[in-house]
Amino acid sequence: MGRNDKPLVWLKGQVKTPPFSQHARLEAGFLLRLLQHGHMLSLPQSRPMPTIGPHCHELRIVDRKQS
Repeated sequence: MGRNDKPLVWLKGQVKTPPFSQHARLEAGFLLRLLQHGHMLSLPQSRPMPTIGPHCHELRIVDRKQS
């Protein structure tokens, strides 16, 4: 973690989907870190949500764990 990075914490109960696997949590953390560093994400990791706001995107994490 770099000097200017903010800690990323996965809060239980904050995600509205079924629980993520360890792999999916790591991918989400990696993508959030890229965003903190100013990287622009696009499909397949991110999709624009213009109805929410002009610069709003959703993160698209495919969880390999199927339930």
